[in-house]
Amino acid sequence: MSDETSNPLPLLYSFRRCPYAMRGRMGLWASGIKVELREIVLRDKPAHMLEISPKGTVPVLQLPDGRVVDESLDIMLWALEQNDPRDWLSPQSGTLDDMLGLIGAMDGDFKGHLDRYKYATRFEDADEATERDLAMKALTPLFDRLDASPQLFGARISLADIALFPFVRQFANTDRAWFDEAAPERLKQWLEGHEGSDLFAQIFRKWPVWKPGDPVTLFPDAD
Repeated sequence: MSDETSNPLPLLYSFRRCPYAMRGRMGLWASGIKVELREIVLRDKPAHMLEISPKGTVPVLQLPDGRVVDESLDIMLWALEQNDPRDWLSPQSGTLDDMLGLIGAMDGDFKGHLDRYKYATRFEDADEATERDLAMKALTPLFDRLDASPQLFGARISLADIALFPFVRQFANTDRAWFDEAAPERLKQWLEGHEGSDLFAQIFRKWPVWKPGDPVTLFPDAD
C-alpha cells in the first residue's frame, strides 16, 4: 500500500463509466503523466478519497505535494499544461477560451437536460421524452460546428471534442436506437469516431476495484 502522505506519483481516484472520470483519464493519457489509479465503486467510496475531497465525486487527483484537483476539466488542464503532444489546447480554429466557453455551456444546459432524461425518476417534475428532446436541442452548437469541420474546432481533435464526447455518448446510450434515428449524421459520425479510437479503448479498460493494501496500478500502463 502506498503512503498517501508521501506518494511519489499523483494519485487518481476514478470510476470507469463516469463521463467526468473519463475526461480526467483522457487528459492524463494524452499528456503521458503517470498516476497511481484507484478504481472505486460509488456505493463504497474510500475514506481517503472523502477526506481529501468531501464532495465525494470522481475524478479526484491528489498531487505529490498534497494539492487536490477534483474537477474533471481542471485535471485535463493541469495535465495538458505540462505536456500537450497532441495540441489539444491549441485548436486549429478558435482559441482555448472559445473551447472552454463551449464546454461550460454544454456542462450547463445540455448536461442538465441529460440528467433529467437519463435519471428522470430522480426528478419529480421531469418528463423523459421532453428532457430527451431538450437535450438534443441543446446540442445545436455542436451540430453547427460539425457542419463546418470534422471536429468541433477544425479538422483535428482538440480539448472540446475530448471533454464533450463522453457526455454525448452517455446521452446516445440512454436509448441508442432513438439516438441513431434522431441525431444528425454528422454528430453520429463524430461520436462513433471517438468511441472507436485507441484513446477511448485505453481509458475504458476494466480495472479491479481498489482496496487498501492492493499493489499499485499505474495509469497509463508502464511501457
